[in-house]
Order: sequence, then C-alpha cells, then structure tokens
Amino acid sequence: MHYYQFNIGDYQSHTAHLTEMEDLAYRRLLDWAYLHEAPIPLDAEEISRLIRMRSHSECVASVLREFFIRSDEGWLSARVQQEIEAVGIKKQKARASANARWNANALRAESESNAPITQDPLPKTQVVTPDLATARSSPAAPISEIVEMYNKILPMLPQVTVVSDSRKRLVSSRWREVVTTDKLDRERGLEFFEWFFKHVRKSKFLTGQAKEWKANFEFLFTASKFPKIIEGAYHEDNK
Repeated sequence: MHYYQFNIGDYQSHTAHLTEMEDLAYRRLLDWAYLHEAPIPLDAEEISRLIRMRSHSECVASVLREFFIRSDEGWLSARVQQEIEAVGIKKQKARASANARWNANALRAESESNAPITQDPLPKTQVVTPDLATARSSPAAPISEIVEMYNKILPMLPQVTVVSDSRKRLVSSRWREVVTTDKLDRERGLEFFEWFFKHVRKSKFLTGQAKEWKANFEFLFTASKFPKIIEGAYHEDNK
C-alpha cells in the first residue's frame, strides 16, 4: 500500500508518552508495514537499519514490544492487517464487478449477433442482462474441509490446530470471492482450493526453501496476498 489513512487525534492519544525518537520509530515502522504488506522482521537491529534508525535500535525495540504483536513470521499490527485486508477486499469486489459487467455485455453482444437478419431487434427494454456475480447465492464456506486440506497438502507450513473466528472470517471471505466471481458450486470450489494449496506447495519462497521465512495460514488467505499467490508472484525463486 502506498497510501493509508492517518487519524491524528487517535494517534496522539496513544503515543503522547513516547520520546521524540520513539515517535519517529513508530511512524517509520507503520510506513514500512503498510508499504511492504508483510510482517516486520523480528531482528530489531535489522529493522532499525531498514527504517534508517541504526543508532536508535533500543527505541525501535521498545516501540515494537508496545504496539506490535510478535509472531513466528515477524512483528504484526492488527490495525495494519485489517486495513490492508479491507483494501484487498475492495479491489476484489471491483474486479468481480468489472468481470460481471464484461460477461453481461458479452452475452448481450452474442445474443444480438446470433439473431436472424430479417428479425427486428428486441427493444432495449426487453434485453435482460443480469449481474452474473450475484445471479445466485454462493454455497457456505466448508471451513473445516479447507483447513484439513491445508494441513494435509502443506505439512511443511505451520499447521492449523485452532480454527479461530479470525481464521474463519479469512476463509469465508476468500471462498466467497472465488465461488462468486467464477460462479462455482461447492464441489468446484473445493477443487479450486485443492489446486491453490498444491500451487503454494510448488513455491520455494512460500514453503521456506528459499529463505528461513515461510508462509502461514493467515498469509495465504490475506486479501492482498491471495491474488498474488494465484498469479504466481511468489514463484519467481523456482526459476
């Protein structure tokens, strides 16, 4: 993300106790997290170098402990993750809407081109062009089956033992995007996610074969990462 909203009042109410260097560190850490859409490296000295605060690594470490959550992949901010996911959802909806309009126009053009030449064209008011993305309701997300599939196909990644509400929401969101955009039923939707996990397994980067870092369940289902994974953006190390 190259842009994010900044609430001055909210920020000041939570950071009034910070020193000048801690305040600067926090702002730069936020910028880094939004820009890279990835967990902040665990090594305080490394991230201090990346945000150009080498001589203030103690301030950086203090801010990380106070405002971020430590995970196996790096330091995370719940608010940053929520905003990144929200932007991703908006992009997905816009893409689905554009596809629906394109498909509807294509159907209309095909219908008109196949009409007999001697037949008077139907009045425009009688041409039905439904929104194909919402023409039918999508089947409910089979969350337990998708989690089980993830654990089975990707045993080299951190296994999911607790299906929390946040994980359920992630799976449900990605499921709706897939089955609605491509108009899939439950069986075809599961087939897609089986392909998706096998596609992830082929990536050296995502499976930790290229670096010490490896993806986890949340990373794969994050709105901003999901389409990139599908498009092969994380498979460049395979070449």
